[in-house]
Amino acid sequence: MDLKLRGKVAVVTGASVGIGFAIAEGLAAEGVNLVLAARQEGRLTLAAEKIAAAHGVKAVAVACDVGAAEGTQKLIDGVERAFGGCDILVNNAGTGSNETILEAPDEKWQAYWDLHVMAAVRLARGIVPFMQKRGGGVILHNASICAAQPLWYEPIYNVTKSALMMFSKTLATEVVKDKIRVNCVNPGLILTPDWIKTAKELTAETGGDWQGYLQGVADEHAPIKRFGTPEELADFFVFLCSERASYSVGSTYFVDGGMLKTL
Repeated sequence: MDLKLRGKVAVVTGASVGIGFAIAEGLAAEGVNLVLAARQEGRLTLAAEKIAAAHGVKAVAVACDVGAAEGTQKLIDGVERAFGGCDILVNNAGTGSNETILEAPDEKWQAYWDLHVMAAVRLARGIVPFMQKRGGGVILHNASICAAQPLWYEPIYNVTKSALMMFSKTLATEVVKDKIRVNCVNPGLILTPDWIKTAKELTAETGGDWQGYLQGVADEHAPIKRFGTPEELADFFVFLCSERASYSVGSTYFVDGGMLKTL
């Protein structure tokens, strides 16, 4: 299936590892040039070099914190400097939380709001004009199944990812007239380095069977009885970026191995 993406330019945030890296690599395999964003410059530069060498595309690293206004502006400026604009934006940067509502301070709520919601808002303001000049584009938001089916231990993550899902819907309505398609993806259990790190920490004092711990999580939550891989999720993102998904506008897609329990 020809996805007709060769020669396009995509911006991927949180791109140095895990889901973001897999999405970037999936796009590169289709001939898409890239601007990769993440906070850790060394790891990000290595990721860009690896993708460029493997797929023969141009991959530019812009080290920045998209959870801050200065960081999003640095990324927008980097996109303009490298390619004069872009055709695809994947808002992927984010992280889980662990708190109670009664104990979490305002500062933690604000930090997650800036990372999960305001980053998408600010990048839309800066990137949409590039897409308008190019005659269209695609914006995808990586939210979470927790946006609709919350986990008890991360209320801030649940709330901010739900807000991102609604932002995606409202942005889609505003820019569809410019031939810009906006959609949201809500992954379930995806085997990222963060999951592995957490599992190792939780089992360190009980024998270290982190694989068994993760299998228990999958058995409890996912009817498919396993975690998905970042590459499996990335395939779905790449498809949504393509003309093959041309009638997909303002939707939210659950990629969760059957984890969602509602209609």
